[in-house]
Amino acid sequence: MRQVQLPDIDFVIVGAAKSATTWLQVQLQADPAIHMPDPELHYFSREYERGDAWYLSQFAPTPTTRLVGEKSNSYLDTPEAAARLHAALPHARLVVMLRDPVQRAYSDYCMLLRRGEVGSDIERYLDPRVAGSGRFLSTSRYAPHLNRLLEHYNRDAIHVAQYEDVAKDPQGVVDGVRDHLGLEPRAVAAKSQGRVKDKRSAVVPPGLRKFLGPLKPLVAPLRGSRTFEAARSVIAKRPDYPTLSDDLRIRMTEHFRVSEAELARIGITR
Repeated sequence: MRQVQLPDIDFVIVGAAKSATTWLQVQLQADPAIHMPDPELHYFSREYERGDAWYLSQFAPTPTTRLVGEKSNSYLDTPEAAARLHAALPHARLVVMLRDPVQRAYSDYCMLLRRGEVGSDIERYLDPRVAGSGRFLSTSRYAPHLNRLLEHYNRDAIHVAQYEDVAKDPQGVVDGVRDHLGLEPRAVAAKSQGRVKDKRSAVVPPGLRKFLGPLKPLVAPLRGSRTFEAARSVIAKRPDYPTLSDDLRIRMTEHFRVSEAELARIGITR
């Protein structure tokens, strides 16, 4: 493993996916004192072979802001990411957003269904009897992921916030994160009070999207125009998501019971 420490990256939002991390990123980006690249870099998880020079280039031009950070949800549940993060960014402050594990797994499943990456047989992906090691359930077993981070970082370097609090007290969530980063309080940005990503939005069906892919460069200049949006409205449909049944919810809740108890043991309440 490379042991080179990278300068000037002050904080990282490490996940969990579908837990309002994009909302939090938008909040932090609204502050001129903070610089964050828009895309998730996934460097310490999926893109590590690109090398440190590539990673640092994603923050170019050289920021003149007080704090520099990034968000990559895959860092939380990728086993190798914690050690890689600490080797390169030992002094970084980490931010973790958690969500009810059942709802997080279901939301994650709906996102991939919308993209056409999974099928509509919900129990195949969410029922612990057949999908225990799959992405959706494993990501929601938070305790092992937090314990990996705690093997490398002190507890006070890791701030944990809750998705559910974003709806109840968004200002409190932002204040808690900003305090962790050593920043003064700042009002919640009005433009991101609502949903950043809405699973109810109409999408072009995956099969048709793939068929139309070669035309994207041609229609790109029209994106956002009245003609483009009118044409898109004809073919885009609101996804039809399978229902999370009471029986499946109960099985999932029981599946996460051990992990949730371990979270409480290490002092993280939900």
